[in-house]
Amino acid sequence: MYFLINLLGILVVVGVVFACSPNRRNVKWKSIGVLFVVELLITWFMLGTKIGTTIIDRFAAFFSWLIQCANDGTAFVFPSVMANENVDFFFSALLPIIFVVTFFDILSYFGILTWIIDKVGWVISKISGLPKLESFFSIQMMFLGNTEALAVIRQQLVVLKQHRLLTFGLMSMSSISGSIIGAYLTMVPATYVFAAIPLNCLNALLLASILHPVDVSKEEDVVYVPPKEEKKDFFSTISNSMLVGIRMVIVILAMVIGYVALTSAVNGILGFFIHGLTIQKIFSFIFSPFAFLLGLPKHDALYVAKLMGIKLATNEFVAMMDLKTQLKSLPPHTVAVATTFLTSFANFSTVGMIYGTYNSILGEEKSVVIGKNVWKLLVSGMAVSLLSAMLVGLFVW
Repeated sequence: MYFLINLLGILVVVGVVFACSPNRRNVKWKSIGVLFVVELLITWFMLGTKIGTTIIDRFAAFFSWLIQCANDGTAFVFPSVMANENVDFFFSALLPIIFVVTFFDILSYFGILTWIIDKVGWVISKISGLPKLESFFSIQMMFLGNTEALAVIRQQLVVLKQHRLLTFGLMSMSSISGSIIGAYLTMVPATYVFAAIPLNCLNALLLASILHPVDVSKEEDVVYVPPKEEKKDFFSTISNSMLVGIRMVIVILAMVIGYVALTSAVNGILGFFIHGLTIQKIFSFIFSPFAFLLGLPKHDALYVAKLMGIKLATNEFVAMMDLKTQLKSLPPHTVAVATTFLTSFANFSTVGMIYGTYNSILGEEKSVVIGKNVWKLLVSGMAVSLLSAMLVGLFVW
């Protein structure tokens, strides 16, 4: 019975996103269907085959090494801080962004990352029939995370028309930063973290194509490639990447502090009128029907709904720390769907992060498209998290 409920949940999520779309007639259902089949095959491969689990283990090892390299740089400047057993969010999650952006810009400089994204993105675009740049961006998020991917394609974003910029904002709600995967792995099972990463990226493309379908002409359906004369020398490139990274750190830091503080203020106001009422509890109540649609028994569904409320109102770190304490007492299906759902940046703080990134890259005039469509970003982010969790849930019982 729970399997059928889980399957029904997939249809409900897609239906809700379709109902929220202001341009339903232009939805390309053939492309949506193809992407969905691809996701089912990917999920089966990752969770149902030995080769898939081996690949996940290798990715876990690579990212652990990458984060350690970033931490070595941070420890050189802040040795006493990094020597502590518990390292603050700023040092463990934000500062590594500087190195991650630089590392992947180096791969792009030598054409390695560009080649990978070009080939995989071309395959996704050909299979789905969706625009090339959007398809490529979904793959970039798989490797880079949302804000880092936006930074890497900053030259491409500058030449886009306003209506397409919203698509990248919607998709950016559904990724994670490579710099914090290591932190996730200390709290929740690696298998479901790495299963969520490609699913989130493809679901971001799938649901953005329903929520905000756009027609792209053949002339516009290109990936912007800077002319060779604009290519800087190696050391100028990596120096500029580091400066881009630190600017992103500052912007993200400001947005996270501001939105968490705002949540605290709202909770204080709500508690003044009704004792114990918080925005987290309100969101938990709202999302409880979707938690049941994950194929969970009543007790587990209420607990996962609580995690959903915590994630949306604050961030996934707070929710994961709660889940960590309950892992041994929860059945495999509940652990799988909860971990997959939490493995993304879909919350209010991320809206601020995306707006801040757009503002730093494109300027205030073009970043307005994010501020005017906050509700769409939230719908997209939460729907992607739900859909990814439901897909993983089909294969774990």
